[in-house]
This record gives sequence, structure tokens and C-alpha cells, in this order.
Amino acid sequence: MKEHHYQSQIEWTGNQGTGTNHYAKYERSHTIQVEDKPLLAGSSDPAFRGDPTKHNPEDLFISTLSSCHMLWYLHFCSVHQVIVEAYTDTVTGIMIEETDGKGRFTEVTLHPVVTVQQQDMVELALSLHQKASEFCFIANSVNFPVQHVPTIKVREG
Repeated sequence: MKEHHYQSQIEWTGNQGTGTNHYAKYERSHTIQVEDKPLLAGSSDPAFRGDPTKHNPEDLFISTLSSCHMLWYLHFCSVHQVIVEAYTDTVTGIMIEETDGKGRFTEVTLHPVVTVQQQDMVELALSLHQKASEFCFIANSVNFPVQHVPTIKVREG
């Protein structure tokens, strides 16, 4: 078994001069920095007084699930000689917020649209989504199932 370590630095940048002295008087802005990578500007979701032009944890969370699935999927396609020429995903998630303010995601659904090189690759390409789902580190770390509703297309021409 291997152990992998990750580190990022989060810095709150939303102090308007009075700190958190009042719920409505500080920004939720922050930066996310991982060494040798571009700085990400973050905030909370607009529903929680955040800046709608910045990344929020919920968006990043569902994007991470999608990205992990895609990377495993492309790996398994390569290993099985399924030639993928394009891959997009529109990932959706549902988070419930309880009356006391606690919340959690109850579902995330991936909607990958994959273009493969040849018609005879379609069936295997479709089945490899399940294998990718089984191997995705992030999906294996959440307490709800990550669904996938894939569409496989064949390159035109």
C-alpha cells in the first residue's frame, strides 16, 4: 500500500477592516494556493453571502469528482485500446441544508459525453465508466454514490 500526501494553503482575504465583528460585514473571499500551481480565488456560494464570480467549495467538490472519474476513464480506455477523441462532462450535485445550517451532498451525477474513434469501440467505452467509477479516489472517499449517465458518440467522417 502506498501513502500519498497533499498540501494546500488557504488564506482568508475578506477582512474589510473590522474582521468578523458582524456576519454581514466581512467577505467570504479567500485564496487557494498549491505550490507551483496557479492561485485560485475562492468565496462561498452566493446563497451564503459569497462572491458569484469566484470558485466556491461546492463547485470545486463536484468538479473534483468529475475530474477524477475522467482521468481514470481515459486511463482504462487507453489500456483497452478505446481511442477517445473528445470528453466533456456536465456534473450536477444536490446539497441539502438543514434548518440548523448543517448540510451535506446527497448525490452527484456525472453526464460525460465521450467521442470515440470507431463504432466498434462504443460498447466497451460505455462499460469502462463503471470501472472508472470503482477506481476513482475521490468517489471512493465520499459517503454517497456518484452516479454516471454517459453518452458515447462516434467520430463523424
